[in-house]
Amino acid sequence: MKKHAHNMALIAPTPEEDARINAAIAADPDTRELTEADMAHLKPLRRLGRPPSAQPKVPVTMRVDADVLAAIKASGSGWQTRVNQVLLEAVRRGDWQADG
Repeated sequence: MKKHAHNMALIAPTPEEDARINAAIAADPDTRELTEADMAHLKPLRRLGRPPSAQPKVPVTMRVDADVLAAIKASGSGWQTRVNQVLLEAVRRGDWQADG
């Protein structure tokens, strides 16, 4: 399945089709036109995207040996999360000290 459909054009109804659609809406007892006041009270059913993180990640650029990166990436999907976990554990153990 394609994520985005290309070359899709909006096809507007003819005035006759539009009149039939509006007549059917008006005849439906379970529907009504929303007012500006109604619209002001509407809220999304759900928040789109990921929830905010208590510890948001920061993008970085760094240089590593090509064979190191190849081995890490070869571990499969989620490699960046695993690298972050290894670094986090090293920091928590105190293994990550600045040379002084």
